[in-house]
Amino acid sequence: MRMRKKKHRDERLENCASYIIENIEEYKNDIKKVFENDKPLHIEIGCGKGKFIEELASLNPDINYIAVEKNLDVLVLAAEKASRANLSNLKFVAGDACIFDEFETKTKCERIYLNFSDPWKKSGQKKRRLTHERFLNVYKKLLVEKGEVHFKTDNTKLFEFSLNSFCDYGLKVKNITFDLHNSKFEGNIMTEYETRFAKEGKPIYRCEAVFN
Repeated sequence: MRMRKKKHRDERLENCASYIIENIEEYKNDIKKVFENDKPLHIEIGCGKGKFIEELASLNPDINYIAVEKNLDVLVLAAEKASRANLSNLKFVAGDACIFDEFETKTKCERIYLNFSDPWKKSGQKKRRLTHERFLNVYKKLLVEKGEVHFKTDNTKLFEFSLNSFCDYGLKVKNITFDLHNSKFEGNIMTEYETRFAKEGKPIYRCEAVFN
């Protein structure tokens, strides 16, 4: 179901303008200039309403975060949440992973988060999955040596596809779990989707892929 346009959305986005990067292409050669400091940088692609990234940024003030979200009606909720929390280490970009296609940045990020990405279930849609080789090529340009992709999903087939994709690309895959909430993993921060799935008793799959 398509979300109805939020009332006064554009005005609300304007009120959060300091948290939104209007033209990310300006930073394609030096992404850390977004924050004008040399703190570690993490990126979440598909942040939804921002529960995960807002909590992460609150817990880690010495790390900068960029959150990407293509749905403006969802993005405005995330940006407002960050504004209320007065988070100076978090900014948002309207778009999807493709905004980084042309990046050749001299400064790099240390980590990329992919949480409950669209599984693109239809035949012929595999290239649109955010763990496909096409996107791994993009992440490689953004990440430092030994940089990591942290991936969570509730979709079994997407998880299996992603594990194979990571391995085929030559990445080291670690901390693999097929039932995150019943594992020994510590420090998990849940997204809105994850909270709902957990209440429904669905297993959550998680892993980390390390670039060489």
